[in-house]
Amino acid sequence: MSFDLVLFGGTGDLAWRKLMPALFQAFRHGTLPEGGRIIGVARDDLTDAQYRALIQTRFDSVEGAKRPNAEEFARFADLLQFVRMDLSRPDDYARLAARLGEREADTVVMYVATAPALFGTTCEQIAAAGLNWPNTRIVLEKPLGHDLASNRAINAIVCRAFSERQVFRIDHYLGKPSVQNLFALRFGNALFEPLWRRETIANIQITIAEDLGVEKRGAFYETTGTLRDMVQNHALQLLCAIGMEPPINAHADAIRDEKLKVLRSLAPWTPQTLSQHVVRGQYAAGNMGGVAVPGYRDEAGVNPNSRTETFVALRTEIANWRWAGVPFYIRTGKRLASRDAHIEVNFRPTPHAIFKAPLGAANRLVINLQPKDGLELHLLAQGQDNRQNTRTSAQSLAPVQLDLDFDTRFGAERVGAYERLLLDVIDGRLNLFVRSDEQEEAWRWVEPILDFWQGDPQGPRPYAAGTWGPSAASAMIARDGYCWSEEC
Repeated sequence: MSFDLVLFGGTGDLAWRKLMPALFQAFRHGTLPEGGRIIGVARDDLTDAQYRALIQTRFDSVEGAKRPNAEEFARFADLLQFVRMDLSRPDDYARLAARLGEREADTVVMYVATAPALFGTTCEQIAAAGLNWPNTRIVLEKPLGHDLASNRAINAIVCRAFSERQVFRIDHYLGKPSVQNLFALRFGNALFEPLWRRETIANIQITIAEDLGVEKRGAFYETTGTLRDMVQNHALQLLCAIGMEPPINAHADAIRDEKLKVLRSLAPWTPQTLSQHVVRGQYAAGNMGGVAVPGYRDEAGVNPNSRTETFVALRTEIANWRWAGVPFYIRTGKRLASRDAHIEVNFRPTPHAIFKAPLGAANRLVINLQPKDGLELHLLAQGQDNRQNTRTSAQSLAPVQLDLDFDTRFGAERVGAYERLLLDVIDGRLNLFVRSDEQEEAWRWVEPILDFWQGDPQGPRPYAAGTWGPSAASAMIARDGYCWSEEC
């Protein structure tokens, strides 16, 4: 199957940090279809040869195992071409049309890796130039808008140019192998599904922690913040994967229909829950690995009086029969104590204790997303001191765990998130992409938080870099009698 993959923003940060390495890995693995072209598009005045040389120098920043040698890059470079364009100028789309018209590819992928402000213009101009053929697919990076109204406006423009089946709204978290195994764990095994409900689960915690600050993205982050950058998309998609009902089959719309039901079932916000169940923070100066780091307000491109949040913790519930009364906690932020993303399913304690067990001990299932990728099942077993207690009935229990490391188990078979998603776009599989009604429902649920913060004079709570965020996040979960994993 021949394909043309057009990268709008082809010299940008996302293109060389994520997309080109992912495409190269697919090329190396032999999974990238033959007969393909990768066409970078940007305002730079580059020839094809100069673009290839630029991408080759960018690969020097890729981690060693994923870096091509000279012979590998020479073969991969044959796929690379470049078209100089200003995306705001309609006449420049004729250059792209001429390049694409050099041959008739089976599939044309338009990947809009640009500033979100250009999404609407780019889609309109693609259509005006007659490039929205039936075999064209458009890929849109998040964030799609900054609130519900702007999201609807972008989707309206996109849907005038393309049908819904042509639109691939990408969320790279859905491409992570560990998230794929979350679906396999739930719907490919009979073991957990009978337990996946309010009668046996006490609470569920989703943590997406980053140890990095905003780096060179201060100006972007000032207009975005953690709620828009992480909660509205990544965290809510993970919540949907955990909370959804089994779909009738593995087709894209069957899966996305069930995720939409979860979003529509999230408990609506009230003034009381907004004040008690949502915590926002902003990192101050601190210490990371023995190195002093600046606070958010001292980062380049950031307003010295900024009220932008770099941390969010919240509590919500899914108001349906399966989950009624089970709290779901989401926590995500920058400059936290470590880079760690996981989902923790905490089961209820046994209804009648006949053994001595550590205080508060109960079974836990931990789904590790990064940097470790795998599953941990925490159980209780007889402790070593039971030989001394054989004359008593009060035998002791000790915590043990079953640990499955997917990287160790599957090794070279593992496929990165962007590699998986790019191959799915080329192949036309929509399962791991977000539908427009999902996005709108997520924005509808998040928007009351944004509105509440607008009128909140307190602003984000400061927390020292290298910690786990403001103490209010611990107090929030403690009110229910629970604690975050590192505190228990």
